[in-house]
Amino acid sequence: MLGLNVPDLLALAFFIAAWAIYHVLIERGGENGVNRMIAQYRMGWMTQMSERDVRIVDASIMGSLQNGTAFFASTSLLAIGACATLLGSIDEMAKIAGDLPLGVATNRTVLELKIIGLLLIFGYAFFKFGWSYRLFNYAAILVGATPDARSEDARERARVAGRAGQMGVAAARHFTRGQRAFFFALAYLGWFLGPYVFMTMTSFVLLVMWRRQFASDARAALMWEPPEEKAKDDSAGPA
Repeated sequence: MLGLNVPDLLALAFFIAAWAIYHVLIERGGENGVNRMIAQYRMGWMTQMSERDVRIVDASIMGSLQNGTAFFASTSLLAIGACATLLGSIDEMAKIAGDLPLGVATNRTVLELKIIGLLLIFGYAFFKFGWSYRLFNYAAILVGATPDARSEDARERARVAGRAGQMGVAAARHFTRGQRAFFFALAYLGWFLGPYVFMTMTSFVLLVMWRRQFASDARAALMWEPPEEKAKDDSAGPA
């Protein structure tokens, strides 16, 4: 099939399945993951923002989030350009790949397919980062549109602040998908060294991402409690 042998097809199927399953498990489950916890803090942030008269700090944070997203969007474009350049150097790549210690002999068609696949991954990442940047702009507008803390219409203030929080959560979700594409792109590079390296790197990236969500120091920081409060809970015993 298109010059790909059975190990290549199995490795590609494993890569796609790993990405799809991880995506579903994190976004439809993962209640104890870092992403879900931070989403709750985003909503809490907007609640606090709505009760402040001066929102300079909130505007500064929104600007930082937008700048970070713009950086990754620009990086995606550079990666797309690099992949397009590689398409014009297939013969040189085939020679280099064959000379590598773990390199496997491959033909021009297979190399073109692999590079096009990498190009699609970075293209997907760019769209996600670009849309995330736009959503952070929307969130910033909603922050600006949130009625003043001295406003008598508390219901409207809470409604707009909640919408700003939901918009921020959506922006972060698309940003995370773009970053996930970057991580899986690293795994995809293993395919140029062979299908077994491809599957090994995919497994490694999957393990690293899972650990960051459920067993990282970042999650431990989110679960941290003051020592005195922890001691009180332990001394109270079961209800």
